[in-house]
Amino acid sequence: MAIGVALAAANLRPAVTGLASVLGDVRTSLGVSTAWTSALTAVPTLCFGAAAFLAPWLGRRLGMARAVGLSLAVLTVGLVLRVLDGPLTVLGGTFVACAGIAVCNVLIPVVVKESFPGRVGLVTGVYTAALAAGAALGAAFTPGLESFFGSWRPAVGAWALLSLAALLVWTAGARHGTAARTAATRLPAPGRSLFRSPLAWVVTVFFGLQSLLAYTVMGWLPQILGDAGVDRTTAGLLLAVTMVLGVPVSLIVPPLAARRRSQSGLVVALGALSVLGVLGLALAPAAAPGLWVVLVGVGMGMFPLALVIISLRTANSADTARLSAMAQSIGYLISASGPFAFGVLRGATGTWTVSMLLLVVLLVLLTVLGYVAGRPRTV
Repeated sequence: MAIGVALAAANLRPAVTGLASVLGDVRTSLGVSTAWTSALTAVPTLCFGAAAFLAPWLGRRLGMARAVGLSLAVLTVGLVLRVLDGPLTVLGGTFVACAGIAVCNVLIPVVVKESFPGRVGLVTGVYTAALAAGAALGAAFTPGLESFFGSWRPAVGAWALLSLAALLVWTAGARHGTAARTAATRLPAPGRSLFRSPLAWVVTVFFGLQSLLAYTVMGWLPQILGDAGVDRTTAGLLLAVTMVLGVPVSLIVPPLAARRRSQSGLVVALGALSVLGVLGLALAPAAAPGLWVVLVGVGMGMFPLALVIISLRTANSADTARLSAMAQSIGYLISASGPFAFGVLRGATGTWTVSMLLLVVLLVLLTVLGYVAGRPRTV
């Protein structure tokens, strides 16, 4: 089951980063407009937000293991579907694939809490490290696969083989042992609405703001560095550094957080690193770009920390599923506005400084909310 969790996690980002890494060739091949390209890049976060609401219902109807297995199957179908035809098929297939990802995003943390109650931090760390590694692999290897095959279609579609392997391993792992029995259980019917819980809203906005930071960095960091005089190759390499840093950070932060009654101190430490990194990019981006990128990359350890906080702020698996769905659905919808607003503000002011300073303000708010969410209590 632990291997299944890791392999499933490794499939939750290549569908996004793999396509993004060859997006220019996709656009040229299909002859589509800038508006279509913008819509395609917005589909993942919007779908993560919308489809996440279905996850607790699927967990109640099918059981968690079957629901995750079905989601991996949907992801595989979407990855194949989107390389078969024209622009509408690419959009539709991406939506299908991201719908499968959204359900896994919500339910796998529930499986971790139920199947590994004594090792929530460790297994969450493995899960988020595999997720970060998958994102980096999708970005790094898809262009090479495109060169090998001579087309973006088989290069992008090849990731369906990895999701199929995850589905097979997950199915096998869900049939054996204590982890299988807990993962196969159905979620109980929901109790009181978490929309009435102030703590649930704090966790939700905290999750949304850390996602906003991550997607803004992934979307605009190369351009920020390029405008500061950093060459394109180096800027791309520095973006890869922020993604790769997610692997060791994910293996360190969640176990450390799970051993503490309060996670507020970790939130403050990671928030301070993010603020320093963003301020460096705003005020002197070319002075020490490697240092700023490392600070931001380590600060993005807020993501695995947010997943641990979701598990620790709930008393049972039903509440974990509901809080995970609420935080990820609303949170990803919040984050979808970040890269768009960041770019619009840059266009209106002619400089990155105002956009970056606004990001600093949001990071301070993120840190305050995380401090509150990290205190030991449950929704």
